[in-house]
Amino acid sequence: MSWSKLKQQLESFLSPALVGKVDYRATSYHYSPDKSGSCYLTVDQKNILNMGDTTSPIRWYHSDQEIKNDPNIVISVSDEEIEAIRNETKGSVPEDRLQVMARSRKVSVHAKELLLAQTALSKTNFTAAATTFLSTSIEDNLESKEILFNILALVDRRVGKKRILNMSDSIKMKHPAVQYFYEIRRRTV
Repeated sequence: MSWSKLKQQLESFLSPALVGKVDYRATSYHYSPDKSGSCYLTVDQKNILNMGDTTSPIRWYHSDQEIKNDPNIVISVSDEEIEAIRNETKGSVPEDRLQVMARSRKVSVHAKELLLAQTALSKTNFTAAATTFLSTSIEDNLESKEILFNILALVDRRVGKKRILNMSDSIKMKHPAVQYFYEIRRRTV
């Protein structure tokens, strides 16, 4: 599908409150070997979704330690997870330490998932991902581990006010790029 047709389809699903605020852009270079250029999202005419842009307001992680130490990431631990560690250690660990161990394990898994999603985003062909987004249900895109699918779904008009407001807890576990676009959308609801 051509870029102009794809852009037109993406814009047709854009939330009415974000029209003129969020824009899809593409650059292409005639003499570039791959001739594909790059695609990115802008908010208020500022390039936002580009990992190489140091002026971007979105935090890009460079190591799992950055994710583990990020105070903005809220990870809750269930009683079942604490009980699993209690059974693993055969009750030899103090109760207060069990919660720390369960949270630490969950943060490590979360850090690996975030770094993988971020790496996948840097290698993503935007046009192929956008085409996949358009052919996938909005629920699957919201629940996806792919950052780009989450962002495109958040700015989509098919995601209503009630769903946006109910997502506040689950968004805390997502990449800062997803959180950024969630805040933009939440302010318009």
